Amino acid sequence: MFSFISPQALHFGRGQSQKVAQFAKEFGETALMVHGASAQRAAWLIALVQDAGLETRMISCANEPSLPDIEKALLSLKGWKPSVVIALGGGSVMDFAKALSALIGCKGPVQSYLEIVGDGRALDAAPIPVIALPTTAGTGAEVTKNAVISVPEHGLKVSLRDPRMVPNISIVDADLMQAAPRHIALAAGLDAVTQVIEPYLSSKSNPMTDALCCAAIPDGLKALRAVVETDSAEAWDVLAWVSTCGGLALANAGLGAVHGFAGVIGGKTGAPHGEICGRLLPFVLDAHCQKAQKNTAVHDRLTWVLDHLDLVFANGQKGQGRAALMNWSAQMGLRNLRQMDVSSHDFAAIVEMANDSSSMKGNPFKLTIPEVLAILNKEALASQLE
Repeated sequence: MFSFISPQALHFGRGQSQKVAQFAKEFGETALMVHGASAQRAAWLIALVQDAGLETRMISCANEPSLPDIEKALLSLKGWKPSVVIALGGGSVMDFAKALSALIGCKGPVQSYLEIVGDGRALDAAPIPVIALPTTAGTGAEVTKNAVISVPEHGLKVSLRDPRMVPNISIVDADLMQAAPRHIALAAGLDAVTQVIEPYLSSKSNPMTDALCCAAIPDGLKALRAVVETDSAEAWDVLAWVSTCGGLALANAGLGAVHGFAGVIGGKTGAPHGEICGRLLPFVLDAHCQKAQKNTAVHDRLTWVLDHLDLVFANGQKGQGRAALMNWSAQMGLRNLRQMDVSSHDFAAIVEMANDSSSMKGNPFKLTIPEVLAILNKEALASQLE
């Protein structure tokens, strides 16, 4: 028995983004456009929507969304309710747009609707419809039911979550992604493959998420290398699909320890989410290897994942894929935790918060505090040797 949540419509492929105006008009005559730091990069989309006759307002999301940013944006929109919210950007823009669509109709303090730092209060009304156009192949936020929000006062990233927050229409067009700088493509791509590996190993996996992950993991690992090393158009198409698969999988099967760490470390340091995930994935997989017992389903799944890592990153050398992935990522420019300003003095606090995170609930094994700490200590040792 399982449930599966997804957008009402998913439009995938190059050129699909040109249809956004006709989709937006189906919801009404007013649109809120949420874009990244540069309005110029969104000029083509703004023109499409305005030429279609929609009244538009624009809001910029220059950084990962924070509680003060959302409160400020809601204040600027007070008394105006758009028919549709259109999001163009990376995962941060997607989350900012989803949060605004959910909270515009709410009357309580924003913090009260958040997990951990608030009450996780139910939304007062259904969110405004969202059309999501991702520009990075990584987060899968265009198909998920939550928005990750930093709360600087607490040094945390927490979620605003509701099944109705899944965008109504997701348009995944690799033409919007391929121009990304290599360091962004690397971090986002590592996030994408992490988000098909963790749901596949999750204790909450189901036949639908398994089907997505089993198809996406082998192709995603190969596409990640090709995107970063050669900027291959074909590989970008594949990685865009893998990213969407990851969003669908995590929305329905949860994640694991990599994301348990990432939310906490990101909240403390502001380091990019995908970069943290990419750095910690090999070490979390090592921890899984220590716990997985032979002749169990999770051991079989883990072995299958590791075999593909060996094939793509270690030329098929058995058991070498995790180290090879770490070394390749570093060669391509991925930072270690020390370079992200994570000190060993922070480990105790990180471990305590990570172990209590919602992502940890999907981890295939219950980890003790010493086991969680050991993951960070192994990463720190590897950092010293680099």
